[in-house]
Amino acid sequence: MAKAGTKGVARAQRERQILDIAGRTFAEHGYAGTSLTTIATDAGISKPLIYNYFGSKQGLFSACLTRAGETIAGVIEHTADLGHVGPEQAILSLDRIFTALHGQTWMWRILRDPTMPTELTDQRTHYEHRMHTVGAQGVADMLRKADNHDPLDASALTAAWINVFDALVTWWTDHPTQTPTAMTHRAARLFTTVFGPLDLDELPLNNR
Repeated sequence: MAKAGTKGVARAQRERQILDIAGRTFAEHGYAGTSLTTIATDAGISKPLIYNYFGSKQGLFSACLTRAGETIAGVIEHTADLGHVGPEQAILSLDRIFTALHGQTWMWRILRDPTMPTELTDQRTHYEHRMHTVGAQGVADMLRKADNHDPLDASALTAAWINVFDALVTWWTDHPTQTPTAMTHRAARLFTTVFGPLDLDELPLNNR
């Protein structure tokens, strides 16, 4: 693929390339530890071009955050529409996330950057809310199937599920040698330990 600074690259393609490079740098060093000079050098472009496209360092981070949030929340929402319930939905969601983030785990990391400007926390919260809404609905469906209608049970289990999901994906981003396929099977083994046997052959997995 041509570098972002290559002559003749279309603007949309150049923007995607800049976001890939910037996202990886932000994920590695955090917003506070990242300079536009480094991003411009890595992308093979000038700093004024970044200002022209994104307005500022904060604008560039916001664009990275949008791309990451839309990708991750979109995958989770789409997976929920497949109609599976309980641990099967959990495995499918993880499977799709491992596929979507393969080679671009920066998307997961920048959503959790503690150094991002406070002006952008509402943007992050928007995507977290979309993801957590899907998790809460999945938990409600699972409990309803078990004839459990206790709202506090639903609240507690939703909190537990969100933390387990986040921990597994974060663990994966900390172990880059682990392939999406290996992670899908690892998650399945762990869920089998907790929930009992799962019939993976009945699930439309990306990573087999």
